[in-house]
Amino acid sequence: MAHLSGKQRADYVRGMFDRIAERYDLLNRVISGGQDMKWRRFVVEAAQLPPVGVLLDIATGTGDIAIEALKVSPRSQAVGADFALEMMRVGQRRPDGARVDWTGADALALPYADERFDAVASGYLMRNVVDIPRALAEQWRVLKPGGRIVILDTSPPPDNLLKPFILLHLKLGVPLLGRLIGGRAVGDAYDYLPESTQAFKTPEELKALVEAAGFGEVRFKRFMFGAMAVHWGVKRVETHQE
Repeated sequence: MAHLSGKQRADYVRGMFDRIAERYDLLNRVISGGQDMKWRRFVVEAAQLPPVGVLLDIATGTGDIAIEALKVSPRSQAVGADFALEMMRVGQRRPDGARVDWTGADALALPYADERFDAVASGYLMRNVVDIPRALAEQWRVLKPGGRIVILDTSPPPDNLLKPFILLHLKLGVPLLGRLIGGRAVGDAYDYLPESTQAFKTPEELKALVEAAGFGEVRFKRFMFGAMAVHWGVKRVETHQE
């Protein structure tokens, strides 16, 4: 649950994603009304991958971002990395799944050389890691100078007239859809989504963390009435972390 920390939280998140792996893609499409693929396409656009570039999709899950990147830039290489191995096994069976280089990896200790990638993208990673600054530092390390970081994640609903309806969907609609589509075990896992979303950073707070990690030109765009956001930035050539 969202109140867990450290290794307990990491183990819970890994087990949760492995448990829902077979139904994950279907649930995402239903819960978002099909908008999740639009958000991932925006992530790939924001990554600005070169014609023959190398993308790291960290917390790749079933490889949505990696596969979308290969559609846009077919001569590039896409590395999909995750610590939830069952999610990646489902992704390997997808059309074009064989084109992705799948890797078991911990976002807090990436098994890649410095300055390896032209872009690093993630979907729903930051809300689940136990140490956001460390995860950002690892992504900064493996990016080439001038490379781009792109982050897709949920956001606490902003204070406006729609907030009660968004919270209702998160607290009741999402777990209910999970149980209807995937059964009780899957539905229980989706109780975690509203809890972790409300406890997560606001887009402004996450932007500040990305900037503190050494990235420049950091911007974000909200989606789904402010309950979803994409952040992006550039590894500045002159930046040197302490």
